[in-house]
Amino acid sequence: MISNNKVKKILLVDDEPDITFTIKSMLNDNGFQIYTFNDPITPLKLYRSNFYDLVILDIKMPKMDGFELYNKIRDKDPKVKICFLTATLMFTEEIKKVLLALGETIDKNYFIQKPIRIEVLIKKITLIMNKNKE
Repeated sequence: MISNNKVKKILLVDDEPDITFTIKSMLNDNGFQIYTFNDPITPLKLYRSNFYDLVILDIKMPKMDGFELYNKIRDKDPKVKICFLTATLMFTEEIKKVLLALGETIDKNYFIQKPIRIEVLIKKITLIMNKNKE
């Protein structure tokens, strides 16, 4: 699945506890170590650069949306791989506009659609983690 034997650490931030619980269970069962938070402020305060292999952020959260959190994490850890959870069916123009405002170009494969199917989640995570670091 993943290219080396090191347990991959994933930070998951979603304001819905049932989603973080479900994803954490699914990924733990597949050999990942998951750190979950249901608000964007706490993981930002506790964030450690070069600790996580992947960060998964919900886009719509109270206090701070996923794009703002993305920007703040990027300031602390420019090389970490980050993807987004979204309820939208497609890579919308609204998302493209936000990314352009952030000065970012993010491949549509970095968006994981809810509801989440485990096989799709594992496939996307594996693809993202195995991409060469910039």
